[in-house]
Amino acid sequence: MAITRIWHLKCEPSHCNVFSFLTHSYVDMSSLHSTTTHFFTVDVEEYFQVKALESVVSPNEWLSQPSRVARSIDELLACLDRHGVQGTFFVLGWLAEHRPAVVRAIAEAGHEIASHGFRHERVTSLSPQSFREDVHSSKEALESLIGAPVLGYRAPSFSIIPGFEWAFDVLIEEGYRYDSSLFPIRRRGYGYPSAPRAPHIIHRLHGRLAEFPLATTKVFNYPIPAAGGGYLRQFPLAVISRAFREASERGEPATFYIHPWEIDPGQPRLPVSVFNRVRHYRGLAAAIGRIEALLDEFSFGMIASYLPQLGGAAETRGAA
Repeated sequence: MAITRIWHLKCEPSHCNVFSFLTHSYVDMSSLHSTTTHFFTVDVEEYFQVKALESVVSPNEWLSQPSRVARSIDELLACLDRHGVQGTFFVLGWLAEHRPAVVRAIAEAGHEIASHGFRHERVTSLSPQSFREDVHSSKEALESLIGAPVLGYRAPSFSIIPGFEWAFDVLIEEGYRYDSSLFPIRRRGYGYPSAPRAPHIIHRLHGRLAEFPLATTKVFNYPIPAAGGGYLRQFPLAVISRAFREASERGEPATFYIHPWEIDPGQPRLPVSVFNRVRHYRGLAAAIGRIEALLDEFSFGMIASYLPQLGGAAETRGAA
């Protein structure tokens, strides 16, 4: 019998900043899946909207840049269709406004649409009120376009970090049912090292929020990121595979992510620092083959389909 723990975060004060009060319940995973189904997620944004390129392309210049997101999304949709996989696509509200055909194509292919904020602004750069406006406008734009509820959110650059837990309160109040922003690692710029690695429930004063953290593994007992994205392009594929294999052995679903621009070696090369050139452009040509290899080895699905298995996480209001 495969048993896993579902962790529950009890963090009632509105400014609690540590994962210090944890309880758990046990779920028989063998009764749910003969094999573990992980989460395939895509952070949908244009290549010029990322942090590595923000020094050379300002938001005021976005509409003047050549758009390439549609061709990459078409390639990802075809790839997922070949493998019979439905995933979760965290989409910018800006794209709903300016690239609506791309968002509709994702939804019409049967994938889940979730929110990636409106203009790809990091939570750490926003006040609580500005964050509320961002997640509200994104949810509203996406729901109006696809005619379906948007349940999930992922912060740009995984920027819900210790000290910014008020973001969970805002998400609950704005009607979100889950978040997938926490990276249980210690890293400059982002990371929430004390977060559990398994899907869990965050309890706040105004309700509950399911959390789906990004996949990690350990090297010499030190947690390292292994969820995809730049790590898929920079690390050996074996490191990424190991993270999902370990999660499968624990009977816990793990979360993979990729950006459309990461499978686009033909995108324009912009004049950024050597560090950001390596960070953004290295490994683009090989990324789609690595994604195919992971889809061959592991079972993947979308996050929303797992919410009922977290029990009360489906409700966002009414918790003490």
